[in-house]
Amino acid sequence: MSTNFKDTIINSVMKAVNTKGVLALKEGILYTLPLTMVGSIFLLLAQLPIKALNDWFTSIFGPAWTEPLFQVYNATFAIIALVSVITIAYAYAKNSGHDGLMAGILSLVVFLITTSSSVTDAASGVTIGGVIPRAWTGGQGMVTAIIIGLIVGALYSKLLDKNLSIKMPDGVPEGVTKQFAALIPAAIIFTGAMLVYIFFNVALKTTFIEWIYMVIQYPLQNLTDSLPAIMLICAIAPFLWVFGVHGTSIVTGVMDGIFLANTMANQAIIDSGLALTLENGAKIVTKQFFDNFIIMTGTGITIGLVVAMIIAGKSAQSKALGKIAIFPAIFNINEPVTFGFPIVMNPLTFVPFVLIGPIAALITYTAIAIGFMPPFGGVMVPWTTPPIISGFIVAGWQGALVQIILLATSVLIYFPFFKKQDAIHLKNENEASGELI
Repeated sequence: MSTNFKDTIINSVMKAVNTKGVLALKEGILYTLPLTMVGSIFLLLAQLPIKALNDWFTSIFGPAWTEPLFQVYNATFAIIALVSVITIAYAYAKNSGHDGLMAGILSLVVFLITTSSSVTDAASGVTIGGVIPRAWTGGQGMVTAIIIGLIVGALYSKLLDKNLSIKMPDGVPEGVTKQFAALIPAAIIFTGAMLVYIFFNVALKTTFIEWIYMVIQYPLQNLTDSLPAIMLICAIAPFLWVFGVHGTSIVTGVMDGIFLANTMANQAIIDSGLALTLENGAKIVTKQFFDNFIIMTGTGITIGLVVAMIIAGKSAQSKALGKIAIFPAIFNINEPVTFGFPIVMNPLTFVPFVLIGPIAALITYTAIAIGFMPPFGGVMVPWTTPPIISGFIVAGWQGALVQIILLATSVLIYFPFFKKQDAIHLKNENEASGELI
């Protein structure tokens, strides 16, 4: 790779990923991690895969023993859009040098203004007002939350940059100053939100969030759920990593909202009493699909490279690095390999590193599409959960077996490229040893 080409790639990518909007999206979505991870634990306990254990708990605590567990789950997963709309605006304003919390609060208000304040019971046709529809505060509202969070964060920051705020005299407590500074931006933003509500209510007979879902989110979820799309997405992260850019952070920052929406759409099928099948509308590509199968042991499933070092390494560098990197790799940390082998800026490892992601996507997607492995529900595991264990938790023994297949595939793909690189390392070491002699 020529220096000019690498510089062009890096500069272009870094310019794009360091925009305030992308940074706010990445940082904002990250704040939902405690909700999804801890909420998943309660969901897993409420949906234990062992029937005998479920029956035993039912005999002791009664048939409603899972209700408190689902209460926690619904208080985490079911409000993820509400949390995201706050945290994305917060991150945007904070990165712009303004009061992030106030921006987050204004963003939440805009979300509620543009959302219906009533729900209609499908069975009886009775409409109940004065409520916040839970259907739109979770996965179905994620794209709207992203859009509103970014717009409000940007508009709030821009208005303050233009000094469209009430200035308080010196000596007034900072907390009071911030609240008065937000009055004019709040009035402008809320007025705009009201006009949006009126337009969609009068002209389109719907709400902004419902329109976004039907026109943008639903098609986007279907698009990302296709095999070609996910194979492309899975190639982007390692491609960026080769040039020293944290591609995984970029891809997950941009795509996590859609991946989470797909996960929660699947859980909604389970909650409705239907079987989680493709025939019932289940999505294949979810957050678990990407986190636990595409980037397990790190972007590029680099444990295959580590195993190759251990079993076939001849150079001192490969032998030492293999022993050092295997433990972090088990817990999905691959920076020792990425920078130590290295993979970054190494044209020899470019092909296997970029290729393994799409291949893993093809294998995982096919396993679900043909019915071997079930689609993923709402249960998620911490990103450090070792492979095979994580596969079993999210998809039973089939998930564990698919992960084993992916790990073996990783070794096979990396092995010939590793042998060439190891030979170069060994030659360099021998030459250096000869010079010392």
